[in-house]
Amino acid sequence: MFVVGTAGHVDHGKSTLVQALTGINPDRLREEKDRGMTIELGFAWLKLASGIEISIVDVPGHERFIKNMLMGSGGVDVALLLIAADEGPMPQTREHLAILDLLGVSTGLAIITKKDIVDQDWLDLVTLDVEEMLKNTSLANAQILAVSAEKGDGIDELKTALDDLISRLPEPPDTGSPRLPVDRSFSITGFGAVVTGTLTGGTLKAGGEVEILPSGNKARIRSLQVHEKSQDKVSPGTRVAVNLSGIDHIDVRRGDLITAPNWLNPSTAFDAIIQVLEQAPRPLRHNHKVILFTGTRETPATIRILEGNHIDPGTSGWIQIKTQDKIPVIRGEYFVVRDTENTLGGGQVLEPNASRRRRNDPTTISRLQTIASGSNEDIKFNALMDIEPATIPELTDATGSTYEEVEDAIATLESQGRIRSIGTNQRYFLTSEGWNRLKNTAIQSLSTFHSSYPLRLGMPLQDFRGRLKLESSPFNATVDSLIKLKTIATSDSTIRLVGHTASLSSDQEKETAKYLKEITTNRFSPSTLRDIDVELLQFLIERGDVVRVGEEIVYPTKAYEEMESKIIDSGVEGREITIASVRSIFGTSRKYTLAVLEHMDSKGITRRVGDNRFLR
Repeated sequence: MFVVGTAGHVDHGKSTLVQALTGINPDRLREEKDRGMTIELGFAWLKLASGIEISIVDVPGHERFIKNMLMGSGGVDVALLLIAADEGPMPQTREHLAILDLLGVSTGLAIITKKDIVDQDWLDLVTLDVEEMLKNTSLANAQILAVSAEKGDGIDELKTALDDLISRLPEPPDTGSPRLPVDRSFSITGFGAVVTGTLTGGTLKAGGEVEILPSGNKARIRSLQVHEKSQDKVSPGTRVAVNLSGIDHIDVRRGDLITAPNWLNPSTAFDAIIQVLEQAPRPLRHNHKVILFTGTRETPATIRILEGNHIDPGTSGWIQIKTQDKIPVIRGEYFVVRDTENTLGGGQVLEPNASRRRRNDPTTISRLQTIASGSNEDIKFNALMDIEPATIPELTDATGSTYEEVEDAIATLESQGRIRSIGTNQRYFLTSEGWNRLKNTAIQSLSTFHSSYPLRLGMPLQDFRGRLKLESSPFNATVDSLIKLKTIATSDSTIRLVGHTASLSSDQEKETAKYLKEITTNRFSPSTLRDIDVELLQFLIERGDVVRVGEEIVYPTKAYEEMESKIIDSGVEGREITIASVRSIFGTSRKYTLAVLEHMDSKGITRRVGDNRFLR
């Protein structure tokens, strides 16, 4: 099924022509019928002689309702550009044509309406004007037909031309990722929430779960209807009404996107290429405030120009768009930007969920050029450079792609040696260059640490993670990979380069021996007069010779282990462990007893209840 959209100046006969073609009046509102002017989107449908069914979206032509026109033009396969014979091309004709051009609509027909009220000479002049207007646009090769909807003259020829044109179109692609931009949301008594829109990207099925973006709310499809007929399944390229359960219609509004759950992450910034219209009243400047139109959504946005400081009318440029609200967009999606009065330009999304780019940076521009014209693998590779290490779901979010597209690209890039994976339970991916940088940072950090603290067995794990600037899960994957490469080794709480050993000089050996003797003399109440270098003490702690239980108190390991064992024995079967009972066991002071018990609390052996302890 295909979607046909009308376009053209107000009062040039769009709704009248739709009714002549289909027998359906697309104007839904009483105000529209009373005034004879479309102000909202209208819908109709038609089965052509070939058996092909088409949906028709009728858009308003008045300049005050250009936003509604934009919302109806997304997902259009074929455009019908209407020009009244008595007036010829008018301002909104040209603006609508420019919008179709910006949205990439390249298939259509130019229809000269009201042919019955002009003579042939005038009609020929208007035809020449239309031919000139279409030059250098996406509809440059469109066939021009003249009709009279009031008298039915040329309507059969129009249907034949439309049938012939649509018969040559490929079926709308099914990528497995359905997207339905909502253009209407309402409630029907006994049925609940109903939304309508033009489906692209994938199939919707009755009973299936969907996600409403950008809110993230979930719902289930109760039923589907196409052209007032119930359907179990609806394919891309179809105007569809969806009855949703599990959500109120006020929680779904025009501009929202109905899609499959858990694959599309809404963006607040995306990279793009933009074409500024030749008739734009002014250049597009850096930090230009605009209204952004994507799908059926409009939202305030700011344009950051990435190359130069402005983009002149009639030229294109690289930009990043920062939106006021989250919007669900995918790579390749078309958009239009306007100010309060004029359509300024439009283009295509290159990278959703983009990080902030440096302006006038050759590397940034080169990457955008690659994304604009590159393969699926190039696109995913460039996105990975921004967020590495990354999982497949994270790369899916970053690129607005399907899981399968990312998975295919990853497999190819791995086989080419351009990326590598780390981790086992959770795989993370990095570019080969990114992995080398990460590995070199790890080696350099540990090497510097070993040089600064030669007596320490290794760097504390949390300090090492801080140097690598990684979250917990990718950090663990990185450590696992470096261990497998025999680059690093770990203990319970430290990490070191393979080959690093801490050893003492003869003088240091004498100093540590003296210290150990001092704290062993009164093993349960060791001296707190610390006559030892702080690095030597840390060495003894890491080697396991001593246990530090407080700022000042250090026990010989054997003495501490004996205390811990006896304290545990005293607390079995739920018995209370008190400071007094521990003091009596070891004949030590409150200071030492409290330090040991607090250390056992920190290890999770005991838990404090009031002034007493119990085994956990």
